[in-house]
Amino acid sequence: MDISNRTVFIAGATSGIGLELARRFAGAGSTVIVGGRRADLLDEIRAEGFAAVPVDVTDQDSVEGARDTILKDHPGLDTVVTMSGVMIPEDLRDPGHFATSRKTIETNLVGTIRLIDAFTPHLIGRGGGTIITVTSGIAFLPFAPMPTYAASKAAVHAYSEALREQLAGTGVEVAELVPPAVATTPEHAAQNPRALLLDAYATEVMELLQTEPTPREILVKGVLMHRWAERDGTYDELVAQRSQALAMLPQWL
Repeated sequence: MDISNRTVFIAGATSGIGLELARRFAGAGSTVIVGGRRADLLDEIRAEGFAAVPVDVTDQDSVEGARDTILKDHPGLDTVVTMSGVMIPEDLRDPGHFATSRKTIETNLVGTIRLIDAFTPHLIGRGGGTIITVTSGIAFLPFAPMPTYAASKAAVHAYSEALREQLAGTGVEVAELVPPAVATTPEHAAQNPRALLLDAYATEVMELLQTEPTPREILVKGVLMHRWAERDGTYDELVAQRSQALAMLPQWL
């Protein structure tokens, strides 16, 4: 895809990967609208020169309000990125984890569907555009301390596949961004030395996005071991290794 002349809405882009991608799209010449829940961060982003709108993907009225504002000010919108998400550890032996499960599914899966539904008629009506969903390497290689997160991202992967088929012939393409662990702050880098640095990750993502045709899945080199673990016969071994992280749960014995 051409990243130099797009009008891009990124929901959940007030920090981390989303904000860095917003800066990369803008740096390439695209118009970027950033969406998020926190008013203070949106104000900081506006100070950078971005358009910004409040949006909570768990709230239907909020999503529809954001859509109406964006399409009024940016009727040429052609790209929607569903970056909003939460990633919360759970101890499944504690029934109290259910609140976390519900929040995770409502944000990561239902929120993604809600956002896509809000903008799909516009993209079809203009005869083309791009929807970029965001999953995770954990969708393909589960990380035991975060079971519902893994389930939600696996579901978004399956939804993306179906969405792509249903939109075939409309001119609207669907690409799935599959991040591995990415260190979005120096603290994150210190906690997980294996995580990719944000700058390097964003550079590789933008290079892949510019491939023609746009790849169905945006897979940086650091996520290939996750994506293809079952195919490569390394799945059981890697899941067992990653399950050692269960010790991070405070109640784990």
